[in-house]
Amino acid sequence: MARVEYQKKSALSPKVIYGGLLFAVILIVSSIFLLLYPFASKEKAVYFEGENPILFQGAQQGNGLIEGDTIFVSLSFMKQYIDENIIFDEKSQSVIITTAGKVIQMPTDSLTLFVNEEPVNLEISPTITKEGETFIALDSILPYYPIQYRKLKDTEAIWIQMDGEQYSKGKVIAKDVHEEKLRLRTDSTIKSPYTDGMAKQEPLIIEGEKEDYYLVRKENGVSGYLKKAYVTKEEEVAITITHQAATNPIPMLDGPIHLTWEAVYTKNPDHTKILDMTGVNVVSPTWFSLTDQDGTIKNLASLDYSKWAQSKGYQVWGLFSNSFDPDLTHEALKDFETRQTIIRQLLHFSQMYELQGINFDIENVYQKDGPLVTQFMREATPYLHEAGLVVSMDITFYAGENNNWSSFYERPKLAEIVDYLVVMAYDEHTGSASGSGSVSSLPWVERNLKNLLTEVPKEKLILGVPLYTRLWKEQIKEDGTIDVSAKALSMNQVKNWLNEKGLVATYDPESGQNYAEYFDTAENVTYKIWIEDEHSLNKRAELALTYQLAGIGTWSRFFGDETAWAALDLNIDRAVTRK
Repeated sequence: MARVEYQKKSALSPKVIYGGLLFAVILIVSSIFLLLYPFASKEKAVYFEGENPILFQGAQQGNGLIEGDTIFVSLSFMKQYIDENIIFDEKSQSVIITTAGKVIQMPTDSLTLFVNEEPVNLEISPTITKEGETFIALDSILPYYPIQYRKLKDTEAIWIQMDGEQYSKGKVIAKDVHEEKLRLRTDSTIKSPYTDGMAKQEPLIIEGEKEDYYLVRKENGVSGYLKKAYVTKEEEVAITITHQAATNPIPMLDGPIHLTWEAVYTKNPDHTKILDMTGVNVVSPTWFSLTDQDGTIKNLASLDYSKWAQSKGYQVWGLFSNSFDPDLTHEALKDFETRQTIIRQLLHFSQMYELQGINFDIENVYQKDGPLVTQFMREATPYLHEAGLVVSMDITFYAGENNNWSSFYERPKLAEIVDYLVVMAYDEHTGSASGSGSVSSLPWVERNLKNLLTEVPKEKLILGVPLYTRLWKEQIKEDGTIDVSAKALSMNQVKNWLNEKGLVATYDPESGQNYAEYFDTAENVTYKIWIEDEHSLNKRAELALTYQLAGIGTWSRFFGDETAWAALDLNIDRAVTRK
């Protein structure tokens, strides 16, 4: 058997044990110190990328283009950050800018631009194309936008500033501070990468603050965080850029508007037979309509009618319609040149017939073409204002998506462009599809009016009022189903029908109107009628006053009688609760 020998292991001395423990503690503490101590990052971050960076609203927003001494920015930059309404017209290869008083056409690679069709010769092209992208010379657009720019030294950055921007001037005040602490950091900590360095007494601007850091910008455009302790604030700066506003005299009316449309289908009415219309101050005859995709307008206007209307104290706002043809509308409005053709004709007609305004009645348009309609109005309004004309446009209440009669209207945008929007607050029930019912029940009008006023300012909104009433006919067929049809009656025709049938209308609280019903045993037909009369018209006038609207408009003069104008007069005293 082998012998096993044991050796006794000597014990560690206390000094060795304590020494090891001390070393471990030092190692742990130093690791924590190295982990937590804010050593300055030596990593440098790239602030601007590419050539000629655009500095806008505190950050790089793409890159510009410099050709000689001319600085260009891309159309996409302009559309995203400066003017969402600027467009490029493919057919004319032009950039189109609209302001309150001007339409500016900038053809690509041309030494001429056009302001309200007047040529302006330039030494450089206002727009150029590079690699399929359109660029606009900044100098050429400064008269139309509240912006200013300058090219910065060292970085070649293009700094664009807008009216109203504010910042503080300052400078570095640090003494005997290591350069690392004067570096601009990407965040409010010295451990973050830096973008550039500052020198003692170097000027800067202060754009913000975070904790004990300022967000500052060097004169070369580079920005970053710097400790407040190293900065002194000086003066506050507010950028102010003024433009001369358009000052075209518009023949506005004193007090509320009371408009009535004059329906002209083939010839003008004999104005000698038109009775006085108490309270009416605007007539809008349906004289002009789009007839061809090249922009040709059909003209039914009468200078004789215009002179008669003005002799009665009425302004004349000639109505232009798109003939309610969606395909024709698309073709005519899709190109700048055709839109200009339409506008030129309207200007010519306004002079020929001594008009004070144009009323645009554009209906039945594909939803996708809504922006074309808005652009047309954006281009037409400056010219019409320049000619001293009031610009109004007819709209409907919102009735859901993909509705050619409602969804294409960009109501908030249109409200910014035109002088007035006239809401056609009728045709709630129109035929067999809707079933019999009021042309325009009062609760339906008020409910939709409240919604519309969230998009359109009350002082720009005119309430459209029907003077016609639909007589509904419900025919019971042999199979038990009901065939529904209707015809429109004037106010006098309604009174005659009631008298003929020996009926007395009664108040219908659901519609807020007087109502009558008649069963014809011989025809096996039920007739129903929700009546436009003095009672309902008074209520509509009260709505206009309650919501402090710009006025009312009636469709149409032909359907009204002598009681209508007094009932709708907005200048008489009414016991109305103002909102």
